[in-house]
Amino acid sequence: MCGIAGLVRFAGLRPHETSVGRDMAALLRHRGPDEMGAYADSHASLGHARLRIIDLADGRQPMSNEDGTIQVVFNGEIYNHQELAERLRDRGHILRTHCDTEVLAHLYEDHGDSFAEQLNGMFAIAIWDSRSRRLVLVRDRLGVKPLYWTDDGCRVAFASELKAVLACGDLEQRVNPLALADYLTFGHVPAPRTSFSGVRKLEPGCMAVCTASGTLVRRWWDIPFGDADSGKPDERVRQRWTEDFAALLEDAVNIRLMSDVPLGAFLSGGVDSSAVVAAMCRHSTDPVLTHTVGFDEPYCDEREAAREVATRLNTDHREVMVCSDAAGAVERLARHFDEPFADSCAVPMLRLSEITRQRVTVALSGDGGDEMLAGYRRYRFDLAEASIRSMCPSWLRRSTAGVAGRLYPKADWLPRPLRAKATLRNLACDDITAHLRSTSLAAGMLPDLLLRPETRSRVVGYDPFARGRDLFARCSSPLLNRLLYVDMKTLMVDDILTKVDRAGMAVGLEVRTPLLDYRLVELVARMPVRLKLDGRRDKVVLRDTVRRWLGPQVAERRKKGFDVPVNAWFRGPLRAMASDLLTSKEAVCGQWVDQAAVRGLIDRHLKGISANGHVLWALLSLELWARRYARGSGTMKAGQGDRITRKGAVRTREVVVCEGAPA
Repeated sequence: MCGIAGLVRFAGLRPHETSVGRDMAALLRHRGPDEMGAYADSHASLGHARLRIIDLADGRQPMSNEDGTIQVVFNGEIYNHQELAERLRDRGHILRTHCDTEVLAHLYEDHGDSFAEQLNGMFAIAIWDSRSRRLVLVRDRLGVKPLYWTDDGCRVAFASELKAVLACGDLEQRVNPLALADYLTFGHVPAPRTSFSGVRKLEPGCMAVCTASGTLVRRWWDIPFGDADSGKPDERVRQRWTEDFAALLEDAVNIRLMSDVPLGAFLSGGVDSSAVVAAMCRHSTDPVLTHTVGFDEPYCDEREAAREVATRLNTDHREVMVCSDAAGAVERLARHFDEPFADSCAVPMLRLSEITRQRVTVALSGDGGDEMLAGYRRYRFDLAEASIRSMCPSWLRRSTAGVAGRLYPKADWLPRPLRAKATLRNLACDDITAHLRSTSLAAGMLPDLLLRPETRSRVVGYDPFARGRDLFARCSSPLLNRLLYVDMKTLMVDDILTKVDRAGMAVGLEVRTPLLDYRLVELVARMPVRLKLDGRRDKVVLRDTVRRWLGPQVAERRKKGFDVPVNAWFRGPLRAMASDLLTSKEAVCGQWVDQAAVRGLIDRHLKGISANGHVLWALLSLELWARRYARGSGTMKAGQGDRITRKGAVRTREVVVCEGAPA
């Protein structure tokens, strides 16, 4: 695990650019505190910050092939690298190390751009082919590892984090108004866009090939959802699927135990992390080191459930409390995330990473199970609402449920069953729009509610839901699978995995996600949908597996959620900070956001009329990000944002985005 960075200028580096790769990587030292490496020739400057995990003595990067014409910098782990190394030796390659990076250089030599299809792992890879003056950027299938890049027509710069790309030199930091609308809609900036015009994220399962004549971006892997059976499988079929799933999950965990440094796990007590830790225990002779985070508020405290699983599995367990230093936490998050990020669960994730890093360098987590196996209760609501929609013509739903939804009060103070506004408005929508409303902040209405008129005028015609609709249309499968596909391509990548990566890397902790082993994802994509969600029972095949390993009590435990008491925080420790930063004349985001509307949100929250904690957290995160990254660069002239196209593609030089999945 590490941080990578680099700059390629196809007409030849300028004299001051030969060390820029090293300088960019120096900003990523938190990701790789153990060792720095660099490479430069007449056209490329590469840098690397290393966290030593495998082959501690000889794994320094950048790493090359035998004659040095192929240079690789790489962030992540290739779990099948030993098998690949044996094949390469059989083909006559000479490998000088036992690490996975060297394998990448030789695979590229033999297989060209298709080399990535042989990899099982999490990775962001940059390969500089000096023979053909060709830069290849690759991101792993599910987007576990990040990769930012920019192409201005003369040069390409890339890095593991946005801050390093911004340091490549002569890069104008212009806040992208479309990204601002995205952020206020989802609480993060979805790929491929970033907060700044001209800088992009490489999407999961995609490859960018950059040469002097242009850049081609193509998708080399996609989640293979197909026409899965939507009926209820019989017991024999269900048992067969469960056996296949359990065996593959156990193998996915086992190969992720590969490490030359101490290794442990996150344990929440929920079914996902419990399954991972149970599989670890099946392959470990020593007690597994497990770690849990807790709160004083009982409704979001998972310590008791985690303690029960740890006792059952005889792990070496440690707990940590998240104290109420919310102000310090939100400021620290702004330093590490580089973009505004509204998921308040980053606070406990950062604290959990800190306590875990005190004992281990690598931790396994249960991330990905909710998106892959329909673990969120919103999927049940989605299917129920879709069933109602199927019985009513759209004009009737719009004229009844739509009107009723607009008139019904928001009424956060009412008991949950009486808060019908969101459901009524969802019934007036199509399936994917209703789902996107449920995954967004304030049902996607914040841009209209909060953006100043002059800022709204710069995003006229832009629909933040358009990308989700395109993904929904791309997937041909039963409704549940289509919704899971959208979430795995958006929410999981840009929120969940971003949170885990930044929090872990902030303290030099590598986090591995066995539930996102691509073989397991492909298996789940093919299985009957009723093995994911069957009535009120979610994650069916995973719960059946956990029942075998840990018994019914753990297997049937309901999801509690990795939640944070933000509503209480904004009536307590964050009250003064929010008011001072968001409503003052010095507020940087005041150039984009209507401060009168913000004052109204704060006032209604303090009076208990509305529960606006998550929205206020999003605004506070935006302000702290703007003060760090966008002060003096926030002025947005018309046309400075990404051009709005059907696919949302950004074209610089000759950049071609191929939307089709590989054959």
